[in-house]
Amino acid sequence: MSEEADAHYVPKNIFLTGGAGFIGSHVAIKLCKKYPEYNIVVYDRLDYCSCLENLGELKGLKNFKFIKGDIATADLVTYALLEENIDTIMHFAAQTHVDNSFGNSLAFTQSNIYGTHVLLECAKNCPTIKRFIHVSTDEVYGEGEDFETDPMTEEHILEPTNPYAATKAGAEFLVKSYFRSFKLPCLITRGNNVYGPHQFPEKLIPKFTNQLMSGKKLTLHGDGTNTRNFLYVTDVAAAFETILHKGLPGHVYNIGGDNEVSNVKVAKTLLKIFGLEDKEDEYITYVPDRQFNDLRYTINSSKLHELGWTEEMSWEEGLKTTVDWYKEFTSRYGNIENALVAHPRMLDPIQPESVTTDLGK
Repeated sequence: MSEEADAHYVPKNIFLTGGAGFIGSHVAIKLCKKYPEYNIVVYDRLDYCSCLENLGELKGLKNFKFIKGDIATADLVTYALLEENIDTIMHFAAQTHVDNSFGNSLAFTQSNIYGTHVLLECAKNCPTIKRFIHVSTDEVYGEGEDFETDPMTEEHILEPTNPYAATKAGAEFLVKSYFRSFKLPCLITRGNNVYGPHQFPEKLIPKFTNQLMSGKKLTLHGDGTNTRNFLYVTDVAAAFETILHKGLPGHVYNIGGDNEVSNVKVAKTLLKIFGLEDKEDEYITYVPDRQFNDLRYTINSSKLHELGWTEEMSWEEGLKTTVDWYKEFTSRYGNIENALVAHPRMLDPIQPESVTTDLGK
């Protein structure tokens, strides 16, 4: 039995940044409902890709609280950490869309590097912090050279190829430095592409789903052969539950699945779900590729499997469940037309004011 498998950390008060967004909202929901003895404080500035409706099912729960604020606002972060007696930080807040990073990369530096630095500094000065879980991405490894490349382990060198991935790698180095210099108990995760309910429609699967729902063509970048490993969001939430309780400070954990699928196959599978499999020529259009589009990412998640995590949702069932959700709930995002173009640019340069809003107590 590994050292990690024997460990078991029990948090009390969790500060979850970016919790009104995609993955963060699912983690908040899972922890709030499964562990009523944990207090979950979601901290989110409510950017364009997040919304409070993602947390609607937690409203009224005694162990849930929401604070509207930016992670770069040190005074508010510090106040929240001390006021809520936080012992655990789960840091999901980030700018994540690669297309946006080509158009406005400085906003990614501000959110992903500077914001993480502020959060680390606040955590360092908070005496009750026992865990700092930093959420990164498999994109920090860079492009898999070909389809014969061995899956990348946590020790692989970081070689990001786009501004988004570069800012996430930069943030990781800050996290590691605070672990080494200040003994801040940090862990890092690097995950595959995630899909499922609550994902803003700028990303591939919800974008294609919403394009089909509105009668638009599917806009495939390049020749559509680039592949990604897709993990369903509830499996990812379970991975974070495992890492929260069993992960060790100073360690990196890959979160990867077994559904490596090309973009063109994603398009064709969605057409089949919509009953349009015989209309591929009518509904698929190829558009210019990104300035640089990694061929594939492939990671080895055996370290996480040793902690007891396994992927449960099948690709087919997960995709159908996702489509059904968007058919019912896409309206929560308002006007998404700008997100459905071939190369969306969704960043809003105007940042919301940092205010505290209590929805849970």
